[in-house]
Amino acid sequence: MNKTKIAGIGHYLPEKVIRNKDLEKKMDTSDEWIRERTGIEERRFGRRFEENTTILGAKAAEKAIENAGIAKEEIDFIIFATLSPDYFFPGCGVLLQRELGITGTEIGALDVRNQCSGFIYGLSVADQFIKTGHYSKILLVGSEMHSMGLDFTTRGRDVSVIFGDGAGAVVLCAAEEGDSSEILNTQLHSDGTYAEELAFECPGAHGGVFSDEKDFGFSEDPWSPIFITDKMLKDGKTFPYMNGKLVFKTAVQKFPEVILKTLEKAGKSPEELKLLVPHQANLRISQFVQKRLRLRDDQVFSNIQKYGNTTAASVPIALSEACEQGRVERGDLVCLAAFGSGFTWGAALLQW
Repeated sequence: MNKTKIAGIGHYLPEKVIRNKDLEKKMDTSDEWIRERTGIEERRFGRRFEENTTILGAKAAEKAIENAGIAKEEIDFIIFATLSPDYFFPGCGVLLQRELGITGTEIGALDVRNQCSGFIYGLSVADQFIKTGHYSKILLVGSEMHSMGLDFTTRGRDVSVIFGDGAGAVVLCAAEEGDSSEILNTQLHSDGTYAEELAFECPGAHGGVFSDEKDFGFSEDPWSPIFITDKMLKDGKTFPYMNGKLVFKTAVQKFPEVILKTLEKAGKSPEELKLLVPHQANLRISQFVQKRLRLRDDQVFSNIQKYGNTTAASVPIALSEACEQGRVERGDLVCLAAFGSGFTWGAALLQW
């Protein structure tokens, strides 16, 4: 059976910087309040009507392909992870294929909708395809354009101050004989008990069935569309919702558990880690996990201060930056971990 390795990596961040002071002009918040609760100082926003989730992903993908030293035509499978797709359907995988100019070929495209955990889930799927020899060169992308759909009023401040735009990508292939680089193992978990506590419910086809709040303004007429209503718009239901306290409480429990499980399966311990690259959800969460695992500052990578939470893109962006900064070298033991909506969470252990 093949061993899977990351052959190339890259990331892209929009040029426009949005600082906390900029958000003070749009809502009742403050730089101090945001930094104290999240650690975020600024984030990036894409150029509206010029950039979107697919375009950001394509720019990261081009860098990863170049870094891998292959031609884009060698890619035989695409996995695209995002919670901010350009269309309700089709998914961004085929749009990325078109953007890269590799259509008309026998390439499959898979869209992963595991939100903040999407990149880890996609990595696990790619690993299985490479191990079994089903595909030889897989492009995995995590990309987000959050700024197109956030509530930049005081009503939405608890969520909107957190998120930023960006993309990261890797090229995965089989390791050659004698190559020590490989994905050692991945762990994936989920629990749908609190699905609505971190969710973007509307528009959708649920008709209020799953929600405790039944009044979405739906019509009893079976011929009347219930995809979106005036009441949803008026009540702000077309924006994401997060129960911050519950998410924080669950994340600080699940993050260490899945990281330790991944290390244990490989016969490794936390002190052997060269670097932990957690999903950049909240600096306080990362600090709690670091303390729980007794890791040094140099063993944990954080860039949420600069980019905010880029959900499915945060792990590949952080990993790509860590490589650029020389924080990761061949042979190093690296752990990637994420927790997000669903709830879903997971980790991957790599021999870089």
